[in-house]
Amino acid sequence: MTRAIDLNADVGEGFADAELMPFLTSCSIACGGHVGDEATMREAVRLAVKHGLAIGAHPSFPDRAGFGRTLTTIDPAAIEALVSEQIVRLADVARREGARLAHVKPHGALYNLAARDGDAAHAIARAVRRTLPDAALLLLAGSRALEVARAEGLRALAEGFVDRGYRGDGTLAARGSAGALITDPESAAAQALAIAAHGRVATIDGGSLALAADTLCLHSDTPGASAIAERVSRRLRDAGIAVARPAG
Repeated sequence: MTRAIDLNADVGEGFADAELMPFLTSCSIACGGHVGDEATMREAVRLAVKHGLAIGAHPSFPDRAGFGRTLTTIDPAAIEALVSEQIVRLADVARREGARLAHVKPHGALYNLAARDGDAAHAIARAVRRTLPDAALLLLAGSRALEVARAEGLRALAEGFVDRGYRGDGTLAARGSAGALITDPESAAAQALAIAAHGRVATIDGGSLALAADTLCLHSDTPGASAIAERVSRRLRDAGIAVARPAG
């Protein structure tokens, strides 16, 4: 194997997690912000333990109507509080199931805000440092949020996406726009291989950009997510790239 990369997905969101998890090495579980309750968290934790996955919290703005894709506040104190509350909620469920949380990954609008706003990124990092100081933070590859997390003394993992289109500035194309969603398993696998093997990704305007990633993400609500995960995992392994949980 020439190198290794993690394959993660956002789960506990009401989709076919049992079909998806066998192909993953880590997962981020919704913990009550955009979706989820104690029962769904417990079910997702149990499935993750069964498949030997690294488990993370997937906190978001409290926006169930918009699935966490609506910006509800930019106040750092409010962001720190909501992230802390959701991490603790999932950590308690995991502990009762004999598991622990290895990482935190913001969801939706919160993730995108952290990528561009230093105050929000610092608030999220403070919440993680206070509640899970040994956990990693999964953040958009190439974003300022990575630098902020490391400055706060946290381990930060750069995340690339296999089922989303990229703009030329390294951000994800807005959902609903042309090229934003990749649903063809072979296309997603090709994007995963380009990132993992070559550190580059094609952009929706026909260009390409450098993209260094420690972990690759796909979304459980993407149509055909399990088929995408299977194809991505197989293509990476066939290329001599180990699909493995992050170290630490």
